[in-house]
Amino acid sequence: MIYSIKGELVHTEQNLAVIEASGVGYACRTTFSTLSQIGAIGDTVKLFTYLHVREDAVELFGFYSQNELACFKMLLSVSGAGPRTALAILSDTTPEKFALSVATGDAKAFTKTKGVGPKLAQRIILELKDKIAKEQLSAESASVAEFTTANQGGAVSEAISALVVLGYSQTEAASVVSTLDPALSAPELIRKSLQLIGRNKK
Repeated sequence: MIYSIKGELVHTEQNLAVIEASGVGYACRTTFSTLSQIGAIGDTVKLFTYLHVREDAVELFGFYSQNELACFKMLLSVSGAGPRTALAILSDTTPEKFALSVATGDAKAFTKTKGVGPKLAQRIILELKDKIAKEQLSAESASVAEFTTANQGGAVSEAISALVVLGYSQTEAASVVSTLDPALSAPELIRKSLQLIGRNKK
């Protein structure tokens, strides 16, 4: 499995970035968001990747952030949502907004993407919310469970659920959010939590 690619950006077009590393040009299918952040032709860039294998094709997908990659993988787990649909959705939103839409059950946010109808949008919400519920049931400590239960229904609960969508464990998400001001909005809690997690990993 190819975890990431780092090299010179040699070509871009709609939903595609080509990175040359060790003399090999890797064509990475990607989102508008990633293309807008990776830089200009000739720059050294890094993409986090996902190798998608089908009977008739092998495609490499690349993303500027691990959060965007996590959202892509989550979308692929939804029945009826293939890689093209996943790229289209993530081209119309940020990973944080995507995760919050799932956490709050905002199916209409996905119907704004061309090719995503109400049925698929509802399926994305239902299947990913079910995944979140399973993550929450496997909380690793009583204190985390108590904190989450005490804040159910508010911005704190939405932020924790959104972070789980982004690939963080229930324990990690709740632990970070618990250090922030619960009066903040869900988007602010998500943004600040991601900043804290990023600092802790450095």
